[in-house]
Amino acid sequence: MRSFWSDPYLWIHLAGLAALPVFLELCVLGLATGDPLLPSVIEVALVALMGVAPVLWMQWQRPFSIFSLVAITLKSEQLSSEQRQLLSLFKAQEGNRVPIVLATIGSTALLWWLYRIAPIAAPVNPLSESGRLVGLLIAGVAFFGCNLFLQVPLSVVRVLLTSEEKFAATAPYALEQIPQDFTMVGLPVNQILPTMQAETRAARVNATTVSAAGVTPVDLVAPLEEVSLPADTVPVAPESVNDSEASAESE
Repeated sequence: MRSFWSDPYLWIHLAGLAALPVFLELCVLGLATGDPLLPSVIEVALVALMGVAPVLWMQWQRPFSIFSLVAITLKSEQLSSEQRQLLSLFKAQEGNRVPIVLATIGSTALLWWLYRIAPIAAPVNPLSESGRLVGLLIAGVAFFGCNLFLQVPLSVVRVLLTSEEKFAATAPYALEQIPQDFTMVGLPVNQILPTMQAETRAARVNATTVSAAGVTPVDLVAPLEEVSLPADTVPVAPESVNDSEASAESE
């Protein structure tokens, strides 16, 4: 296990993939609302533009800061050195944007397929009376959620695959540049989750110290003190004790 895997923000945003089916369902319901007003290509393009463009621009120019949850975000000055190293890894992904482009193409292709099968959901659609424009708007917002909860976990996976050596060699991101280079959504606060980095670092330092000293876990156990018996004490075998107890009970 790599040391930076202990950061809970990585796993929280990776778990965002679980929200993807919910947004896909909302997108289908939006596409199934009302009768088409425009050619299918144009309607798909409008929904794709609403859903893809903002997320694509964000990940391309100012990557999402994983130290944000719902409507609050961790202040830059509260980030630890290891957390700023993680931000450096996220920013370094700009050198290879192929996964971002592939994810965008895949989500757009999925949107076209959803558009084709959306009429199946029309009989059970609770939004059927809302009108086509409202349906397209709902589909666009839902598709935005699909892309957001796809692209952010994808970037987290790329960071999780970083080797321990590369992470150790990564410099912490400049504190004053974080607000300008990352998308930080929500009200700035001093703390969101309990910090575990200090305890993890201390345990890692202790383990390294013990290993460097050549001490094994057995050496850490205090030796038992030898008990000296008087010279005239005669050891009694367990069988003799049991025989004595049996005779006492018979009497």
